[in-house]
Parts: sequence; structure tokens; C-alpha cells
Amino acid sequence: MENSKILVIDDDKNILAIIEMYLKKAGYDVRTCERGDTALKEFKAYQPALVVLDVMLPGMGGWDVLANLRKESDVPVIMLTAKGDTLDRVQGLDLGADDYIVKPFDSKELIARIKAVMRRTTSPESEKIISYEGLTVSLENYSVLLGDKQLEMPPKEIELLFFLASREGKVFTREQLLEQVWGFDFFGDSRTVDVHVKRIREKLGVNDNWELKTVWGVGYKFELNKK
Repeated sequence: MENSKILVIDDDKNILAIIEMYLKKAGYDVRTCERGDTALKEFKAYQPALVVLDVMLPGMGGWDVLANLRKESDVPVIMLTAKGDTLDRVQGLDLGADDYIVKPFDSKELIARIKAVMRRTTSPESEKIISYEGLTVSLENYSVLLGDKQLEMPPKEIELLFFLASREGKVFTREQLLEQVWGFDFFGDSRTVDVHVKRIREKLGVNDNWELKTVWGVGYKFELNKK
């Protein structure tokens, strides 16, 4: 299997053993790690195609591991945690996580999400840059230019803005955006989209040429303003 290496980081040996068993059954090559402070060393040595990362780790917490990973790599990361709070999920997604699964989980669900994330992150995209008057969003280098100013945005805000801007005028529900941008069903947590849209709007400000619009009772769309 191409790009089959997965690094699993969790301090629970039983969970590590279960995940390793099921992933190997599914044809993946697996390496495990029990500490956050050694996770980055393991990552560099192993060069996995995907990381499954627990939030609660000894030595260095999962959030810090993720933040450090994102400084040097865009490898897909699935967060694994016992916490189910929406704000917890938003924090992980803001830091650049690609998916989020809450313990206890079904092994089939984990494998399905791994396949979905790897398929989504390795599939070629025909268009990586979208531009409008005064706005350029690039997935080549994950940047947003507002005029000549580069905005500071975490990966998921950039991906959400790019998705909507590259489909100008089309309305998407929160559930559709969760599925298309985050790549999985995030039941009960559509507020995640609202939080990201609010932050994007704050950074973009008001523009006469285009806007990120709320379609009440439906969802959101990126729309060019008629002159």
C-alpha cells in the first residue's frame, strides 16, 4: 500500500495495541509512541503519511505536539481524545488538525476516517489559488493576501475561505462545509463552522467587491457584490 505509514501517539498501551492491530490488519505500516516529548523525534525518523495523536500525553501535550508538527510539516493529523467539548475540537482544528475522533471509538470508524483523510489530502487539486479584486487565497503555500497585506490565518480558516471563494455564489450548509472542508461528519458541532466564519470575517473586514454572506436558515456563501 502506497503512503501506508502511520504514527500513533498515545500514552495508553492498551489503546496503542488495539489501534496497531486494526491498522496492520487494514494493511498499514504502524509505529507507536507513548510520550509527547519523544513524538517529534519519532516523526522525523519514521516520516509517516499520517499521525494519530492523543491530546493528553506525558512530557508534552498533544496540542503542543501538533503545533510543533505544523511548523515543519503538513502531514495529516487525526486528534484522539476523551474530551468531546466543541471548543476543544475547535482548538485542535485551529491548530491544523485534519480530523477529530472522541474516545471510546469504533475501530472501523477510525480506519474509515484515516482513509478519508489520506484520500482527501493526497488527491491532486486542479486549482490551488483563487483571486478576486483585493483578495488572493492560496493552498500552495497556505496564505491569504488582503490587498498587499498577508493575513495570519490557521490552516482550516484558509481551507474554508478557499472552498467558499472558489465556488462563488453557491450556498453551502454547515453540515456540507464540515464534510467538504474537514472531511467528516461532525454531528452536533455545526458551531465549529460559525466560529471559523466569524474569525475569517474579522480578519477580512468589510469589502465593496465581495463578502462572506450568511444565508439565514441555510448556511454560507462567498458572493461578489454587484456594482
